Amino acid sequence: MMLTDEHGLPVSLHIESASPSEVKLIEPLVDCAITPLPKNARLLYDKAADSESLRWFLREIQCVRLISPYRKRRNETAARRLNKRDRNYYRKRYRVERTFAWLKNLRRLQVRHEYNPQNYKAFWIVGILFTMLKKL
Repeated sequence: MMLTDEHGLPVSLHIESASPSEVKLIEPLVDCAITPLPKNARLLYDKAADSESLRWFLREIQCVRLISPYRKRRNETAARRLNKRDRNYYRKRYRVERTFAWLKNLRRLQVRHEYNPQNYKAFWIVGILFTMLKKL
């Protein structure tokens, strides 16, 4: 998982096996950021991050606002919707997807061939450095 800033430049990287859910991986990702996230920052994510415990952790401990669509739940009559301001921020999520597309141009990162996670993370860091050098 990767955390980017508003321009699409990577801020944090966390490598983990495929078995844990994404909701459990967001907390270590935010904790290992290069610089602490500013207060009242916004974290854009997809429906996989719809968790009340994650929203509480980000809001109370990290002072970060999670903007992700709510999943339709069986026990709710109607799913909650994002307000207009959050929808406008959520439209900027293409910057994150664009960063992943830049990194997937490097063949070594398309599929995880490395057995050792440290080697795989090193290739991601090299790929991030190459994309940052291209941006400069």
